[in-house]
Formats: sequence, structure tokens, C-alpha cells
Amino acid sequence: MRIAILDVDYRSNVARAACVTAPSWATELPLATHVSDIESVQEYEPGAFYKRELPCLLRVLEQLAAKPDVIVIDGYVWLDGACRPGLGAHLYQALGNATPVVGVAKTAFHGAETCPAVVQVRRGTSARPLFVTAVGVDLAEAAGWVRGMAGLHRIPSLLAAVDQLSRSTFETPPGASAANAVAG
Repeated sequence: MRIAILDVDYRSNVARAACVTAPSWATELPLATHVSDIESVQEYEPGAFYKRELPCLLRVLEQLAAKPDVIVIDGYVWLDGACRPGLGAHLYQALGNATPVVGVAKTAFHGAETCPAVVQVRRGTSARPLFVTAVGVDLAEAAGWVRGMAGLHRIPSLLAAVDQLSRSTFETPPGASAANAVAG
């Protein structure tokens, strides 16, 4: 299985989109890492976060040599019990409804604790859950994947790695663009 884990970090009006890939859910270290520096991002719009982040995710996904079997994002696929689409649902649609997307959020939206579209996953010794949502794959199966990801702590190792990669120092001056792929 080819898994792509994605995250984006913002600095003023620029962003760094990051992707780590892995051959299995139990993998501790990334198979490869990719970053894409985006020189101009849309302003944050309350209730429409996907408009800012989706183009960044699509940009870094363009660097992959092969289409992943599953994508993991830092965020939600569905936002409430009525299944209002979140970033993950918009990404799934942008990819032609062909690649399953699993959302892993660290904080709950209002009502997440009782939402049928959210599974709370506790990892390690943490009492605080991760909030898992999914599209294109059974939610219970997606929650099992997240539960089984490598790492002893609440945040799986690959999610921590992509977060760190997205926050890494930009390799180009602000205002310039770059797309880098680094074998990991």
C-alpha cells in the first residue's frame, strides 16, 4: 500500500506543503519526503479553510511519482453530523473521488464527541483522542489504520514527521517558489 501523509504550514502569505510517503501503516520512518513552497496563498476564510489549503495539498501531490492508495491529512474530512464537507472531502472530490482520504485531527470541533462521522482514537498512554474521519474507505477501518500507525505517543510518527517537515525552514527566499523532493 502506498500512503501519502500531508500537512501545510503558513508564514504570512506563503506556505510550505509537505508530504511523507510510506509503504505501510506500521512504518516508523518515511520512504520519501516532498515539499512545495507556495509563494501566494489565499487569505483564510472562516468556514472555508479548504479554499486556502487545498491548492497547497494538490501542489505537493503533483510531485509523487505514483498515485497513493490512501491519503492522510491533518484535519477533518467531515465537519459535523450532517457530514458537511471539510478539507478531506474537498481533496477527495478534487482527486476524482478515486483516492481514499483519512482525516486525523488533534482538536475537536463543536459536537465532534457525538458525531457519527467521527471516531475517537486513543494512542499510547494519552487520555486525549485523535479525531478520525474518512471518505472512500470504511470509517472503522480508517480508525484502525490510525490506531496501528507507528509511534508510542498520541501523534503517530509519520504525522509528526510531516508536521516537522512542513514547518522546516524555507529553502528559498520569501516571494520565490520552489518544489523540492528529497529521498528519505
